[in-house]
Amino acid sequence: MELKLYFRMLQRGWWLVLLVALVSLLASLTASYLAIPRYKTTARFIITPGSLLTSEGSPETVIAGLETLDLPSVVATYTEVMGSQRILVDSLSYLGVKNFVPKDYTIDAVVLPESSVLELNVSGTDPQLVADLANAIGYQTILFTRSINRIYELNFLDEAAQPVAPYSPSPLRDAGLSLLLGLAGGAVLAILSEQIRVPLEAYRQRLQMDVDTGVYNNRYFTRLLEDEVSKNSSDVLSIGIIELNGMSDFTGTLPPQGVLRVLGSVTDTLRKELRGNDNIGRWNDNSFIVMLPMTSAESASRIFKRIYQSLLVPVDLHQYDVKINLDPHVGGGEYSNGITAQELIEKTIGALDQSKRDELNPVYVWEMRSPFWVQKDDVN
Repeated sequence: MELKLYFRMLQRGWWLVLLVALVSLLASLTASYLAIPRYKTTARFIITPGSLLTSEGSPETVIAGLETLDLPSVVATYTEVMGSQRILVDSLSYLGVKNFVPKDYTIDAVVLPESSVLELNVSGTDPQLVADLANAIGYQTILFTRSINRIYELNFLDEAAQPVAPYSPSPLRDAGLSLLLGLAGGAVLAILSEQIRVPLEAYRQRLQMDVDTGVYNNRYFTRLLEDEVSKNSSDVLSIGIIELNGMSDFTGTLPPQGVLRVLGSVTDTLRKELRGNDNIGRWNDNSFIVMLPMTSAESASRIFKRIYQSLLVPVDLHQYDVKINLDPHVGGGEYSNGITAQELIEKTIGALDQSKRDELNPVYVWEMRSPFWVQKDDVN
């Protein structure tokens, strides 16, 4: 289940994965293009018993010398000498190099495991110089150690050769690695962004919705209407406020669960009578507001009439042994002539007040016919 969830997150965030991978690949190729090539070479050396030990020493002395050669401190000493600043200076002087930039070159001497073999790695920006410098360091180390120690000798095992191709940058290798890292990083970022987005989306929806009914709250519905009016200033739309006067009679007497059941029943009725693109909001404690895009006052009249007839049916609360008469009234208004959303709401509230005053017309819809508002005739 977790894998399926992550897979769906990656499907939704595929563009983010691709974007991060492409950026990583582009950065790698750019870095490879701008980087200065570096070359690397290796020289190997071997430590053996010296002529003094083999020619003048007794067999016991030779054996003892060989045993001493096995001690890590002996080969470690040669390694330290090879990597010393003195040997480097002597080597550069030997080569006649004057403009040497230390930060451009790396010198590393190591002992190969379980052996008396030393390996010298030299890397830098000049392929000829790295080879010459590796061999010069080896030569100067041999001269220095022979001047102070005749028991053991250091000799070349393999001389350093001039490298043909740089070891860095390697565009193909670096690009492949960057692409893989970019894909992995993009996948992680896509999952994290999805996990962050879902709570934010849920929080945003909670700010938009009325807790008791699950429809839009007053503030968000008003903003939605303002957006619709500004976006479709030349199109017709209608809104309506459905007031349930009967709710004020039982709000203080019914338990909260009973009130929620009544509100849920009203919400279901509105959703059943309205179309898929219509919007429903909670206007106040005992009224709802609806927006009907691309709907004239005449068409809205018929829709509000159906809603009114449906809400005339009492809500039967079996668990409380009571039937709630909602006593609905509907006031509607049609948008036209470039009026503002607030003006449309005020006109609709005026139509609702008129429907409550007129016992014969519980559904009252107005339309704008400049410069006067006139009542629709076919509302009942």
